[in-house]
Amino acid sequence: MAAKTTTENDIADEDLEPVADETARQAQRVVAAYAADADECRMLLSMLGIGPNPKSD
Repeated sequence: MAAKTTTENDIADEDLEPVADETARQAQRVVAAYAADADECRMLLSMLGIGPNPKSD
């Protein structure tokens, strides 16, 4: 059976707010603990939008 798609519950990008820094850090720790390897960890963090901040030189 194919999954039904709906736009009824979709959230627009402008309606999303960034998570607090502490919440993001806690989520990063949980993802890192359960990820199989570094590549999976990076992928999951990126998907969640809580990847590491780019380093400034």
